[in-house]
Amino acid sequence: MGRLITLVLLVTLACKAFTGRWPWELWVLSERSQGEAQARALLGVGRDATREEIADAHRRLLARVHPDRGGTNDQVHAATRARDLLLARVERGERPQ
Repeated sequence: MGRLITLVLLVTLACKAFTGRWPWELWVLSERSQGEAQARALLGVGRDATREEIADAHRRLLARVHPDRGGTNDQVHAATRARDLLLARVERGERPQ
């Protein structure tokens, strides 16, 4: 049991030394980048999309999925969540992951 704990500790420290982040921080980044990838796919924008491109893609998607045009409220909410997620990254000034 002691060897297992030592091994986990060494792997954790090696991860911090090589990447500059703790393993649990990498998991959070991975989840965020997966969410952003899904949002980009839904809106049909690239990784380096600007604020204007994201807003235009959102507007076009809403025109297709609006309940008055045969879409659903869930589709509208998903499009808005995708827009908000991508705009938050742009406003933070982060590079795409």
